[in-house]
Amino acid sequence: MSSPDPRYDRYDRYDRYDRRHFLQGLALGGPLFAVRGAFAEALTETAQTIEGPFYPDRMPLDTDNDLLIINDAITPAVGEVAYLHGRVLSRSGQPVRNATVEIWQVDALGSYVHTRGRDPSGLDPNFQGYGRALTGSTGDYLFRTIVPRPYALYGVTRAPHIHLAVSLNGRRVLTTQVLVRGHPDNATDGVLQGLAPPARATVLADFGRAPGARSGERTARFDVVLGRTAFEGDDGVLRGGMGRSIGTRFWDILKAQGRDTLR
Repeated sequence: MSSPDPRYDRYDRYDRYDRRHFLQGLALGGPLFAVRGAFAEALTETAQTIEGPFYPDRMPLDTDNDLLIINDAITPAVGEVAYLHGRVLSRSGQPVRNATVEIWQVDALGSYVHTRGRDPSGLDPNFQGYGRALTGSTGDYLFRTIVPRPYALYGVTRAPHIHLAVSLNGRRVLTTQVLVRGHPDNATDGVLQGLAPPARATVLADFGRAPGARSGERTARFDVVLGRTAFEGDDGVLRGGMGRSIGTRFWDILKAQGRDTLR
C-alpha cells in the first residue's frame, strides 16, 4: 500500500495545531464529540449531490485548510470569516480517520478559482478558493474560510454553498454541498430542492456565532456520515489520498447550447 502523500506534511502540522486550539475554544460552550454506544441507532447518510463544473482545473499555489491566507501572504481574503468543522463518521457513528476532505467555493465577488468560473466583477487574489484536510483520530476536520454567498454564472443562480468531497484510499466516496440553513435563496435552489426532504436536512448547516470565536467570525458544524467505507491497512489506518474529481458533462451541454461563455 502506498505511503501518505508528502504534500500533506506541511498542512498536517498546521492543521493539528490550529484545530486543537480552535476546538478547545468551542468546548467551552458544551461537549463537542459525544461517544456513541455500541447499539446506537444508525446515523442518516449525508446526501450525495452533483459535483458541479467548478472543481479547480488548476490547483491554487496553496491547498491547506486556511483559505483566507495563501502561503505566507499578509493580506487576507475579503469576506466574513467562517470556521467549517465537523467529523467524518460511518453509519454506526465510528470516526473515520485519515480521510481526505476537500472544499471549494466562490470568493466574496462570486468567483471560483476554476478558470471558467469567474464572475465579471473579478477575482479576489487573496482567497485560496480550495482547501483540503486529513481527518484526525476522532474523524475531525477544520477549515477556515468565508461564509458562502449566492452567485449567478452561466444563467444559473445558486444559493450560498460550499462544495465538500471525501476520499478514502485515493477513491472519492462522497461528493456533497454545505448550504446555509434558513437562507431565503434555498427555496429556489435547484440542487437543494432536487433532494427529498429528509436528504435536504443532511446538507444544511447553521453559520452562527460560537463561544470562543472572535467578533465578526462564524462557525458551522457539518458532520459527514458515509454510507460506505474503504479497506483499512494491516495497521488499521486508512491512508490519506484524494480521489479524482468525478467530472460532469456541464461544459459539453453548454457548448451544444451555445452558452459556454459568460454574458
